Amino acid sequence: MELLISIMIAVMTACGVYLMLRGRTFPVIVGLTLFTYAVNLFIFVMGRLTAGAPPVIGTSDHYADPLPQALVLTAIVISFAMTAFVLVLALRARAELGNDHVDGTPSDAAQEDRA
Repeated sequence: MELLISIMIAVMTACGVYLMLRGRTFPVIVGLTLFTYAVNLFIFVMGRLTAGAPPVIGTSDHYADPLPQALVLTAIVISFAMTAFVLVLALRARAELGNDHVDGTPSDAAQEDRA
């Protein structure tokens, strides 16, 4: 099971990095989202979740660590806000430049309109 989760995290990270290196804004946003999912899953797995174990309350030595869960919850909120901001920024750049290239070079149609 650990091998499957490790491979899944590696594939999500690789796909996220690949998409972040693309030349258009939408694949960059999707890649950033995939990368944050991979990081959230990694943090969640690092907590060694145990089924049926109580939180820190109790006298048992076998308990669930709530810190990774709190970190993932915080990361989910931050990644949602970041994705919304980047999406609005990409839409604004598309409206201003006339294309969705991340390097800011105008398209041929936008150059003809300015001339």
